[in-house]
Amino acid sequence: MATTSRAPRLVSRALASAPRPAIKAESQLRLLTRWTRQLSSHRNTQPLLSSTGVRPRTISPISRHSLGVRTIFIQTENTPNPDALKFLPNHRVLPEGISAPFIEYLNPRSTISPPYPSPLAAKLLNTDGITAVFYGADFITVTKAADANWAHIRPEIFALITEAVTSGEKIVNLVERKDGDAVPAGEEEEVDSLAYNEDDDEVVGMIKELLETRIRPAIQEDGGDIEFRGFEDGQVLLKLRGACRTCDSSTVTLKNGIEGMLMHYIEEVKGVHQVLDQEEEIAMQEFAKFEEKLKQQKGPQSATA
Repeated sequence: MATTSRAPRLVSRALASAPRPAIKAESQLRLLTRWTRQLSSHRNTQPLLSSTGVRPRTISPISRHSLGVRTIFIQTENTPNPDALKFLPNHRVLPEGISAPFIEYLNPRSTISPPYPSPLAAKLLNTDGITAVFYGADFITVTKAADANWAHIRPEIFALITEAVTSGEKIVNLVERKDGDAVPAGEEEEVDSLAYNEDDDEVVGMIKELLETRIRPAIQEDGGDIEFRGFEDGQVLLKLRGACRTCDSSTVTLKNGIEGMLMHYIEEVKGVHQVLDQEEEIAMQEFAKFEEKLKQQKGPQSATA
C-alpha cells in the first residue's frame, strides 16, 4: 500500500525536476496577456493613481457585503402550466429546520396567518393578476389569472423578490398557531406527507418511497410538489401543489406518469385518484354547470341553422 500511494508523488517530483524547454519571448508575451485578461475579468480595474496622486482603494466582495450591498441573480423557468412561472433567487426560501417541504398561499389571509406568515407572499398576492404563491426549498412559483399578462406582472415580481432578498428580511416567519386559530385553505399539511412513519404498513411505505425518490423531483422541477393523502381500496390518494395544481395536464401526469409507475412496481396499487379541496370542488362544479349552459345554448342555435 505504501508503494502505491508514493508512486504519484515520485512521478510529480520527477516532472518537477525535469529540465523545462525554453519558452520563446512570443509565448511568454501570450501567456502574460492571457494571465492579465483573467485577472481583469475577476477584479475591478481602477487607475493606479488618482488625480490627487493618492492610490484609490478597491472594495472587495467581502467589503461590499459588510457594507450591506448585495447583488442577486434571479432565474426564471417556464412550467407546463402557462399561468405559472418558477423563480430561482439563488437564495434559500424556506427556513432551515422547517418540517414542511413546501408552503402554498392561495389567498391574502393565509400570508398573515400562523404558522408561516410571509411578507413577500402578501405583497405578491396584493399584485393584480396573481392568484397563488408557492414556496419550495429554493424556488418560488407564482400563479397568475388566465386573463393576466406576464409582461405586466413579471417586472413587479422581480422587484418584490429582489427587495425581499437584498433587504435581509425573512421570506417566511415562524409563528406558533394558537388554539382555536382557523387553518387557512391550502395549509392543512404542516409536515412532509412522504416522510417515513413507523405506523405505515409495507405497501404504504413502498408508495411513499417511490413518490419521494422517483416522482417528487420531477414535479419540483416543474415548480410544484405532491402530497400523499392515503391509500384506500387499491387507490392512491394524491394532491398536486404549486404549478401542477391548476395545470391542464395534471390529469395526464397522474394517470400516465404516476399511476403507471406505481402500478408497475407495486401490484397492490390499482389506480391513482387526485384529491380536491372543497374550494376546488366547488369551482369544478361551477365550471361544469357553465359548460352545460353553453351546450344548451349551442343546441337550439345549431337546430335553427
